[in-house]
Amino acid sequence: MITDRGTAQPSGTRCRVQTIEIPKQAPTTLEALNALIAQSKPMVPGGTRAVLGEGPVGAQIALVGEQPGDYEDRQGKPFVGPAGKLLNHAMSDAGLDRQTVYVTNAVKHFKFHERGKRRIHQKPTAGEVTHYRWWLKTELRLVHPSLVVALGATAVLALTGKRYSITRCRGPMEFPDWHGFITVHPSYLLRIPGKEEKRRAFSDFVDDLRQIHELAQRYAGSAA
Repeated sequence: MITDRGTAQPSGTRCRVQTIEIPKQAPTTLEALNALIAQSKPMVPGGTRAVLGEGPVGAQIALVGEQPGDYEDRQGKPFVGPAGKLLNHAMSDAGLDRQTVYVTNAVKHFKFHERGKRRIHQKPTAGEVTHYRWWLKTELRLVHPSLVVALGATAVLALTGKRYSITRCRGPMEFPDWHGFITVHPSYLLRIPGKEEKRRAFSDFVDDLRQIHELAQRYAGSAA
């Protein structure tokens, strides 16, 4: 559910900004939250429908990405494009079963502009990420993971409300509401040009996922 909030402009025109209208009573199940998200209009330019999170409630690990891409928007599932395939490969190498992990995005719609027949990805602004934060935080509370992983800078911003350098802060980090871990988004690995550089970066990413697996098990055991 969303509402339009007008912002006065110097010219006298009004800019229509869509924001979430927070219910008086938050959804108590993931199914109820997903129904709320699915019926809401995109809060970014582009996206034809919301791409919901996927995975079991109670998963030890929740992976949070930036936003759906073209493949995800068309199929209605998170991480099914090239970055998702690379993520699956890395998770397999790290001994993680994707079916046991919850995967979602900070922004639930694909932000893009059209160039001919192509839909070109656009990075969400800080304001757009903020508009989606209530959905994300509610979603994670309902899933209740032992460890939340921020894949890239946009996810870090969504989870903490602040900007952090991935290079300097990569690794375990305590988020305001969860045990956390910061690593790169798999799409970053796809953009590395050199073969050897790409191989090293992928290996580092797999090492991160192994550490994530170990930490999640440790946190789950301490909470038992």
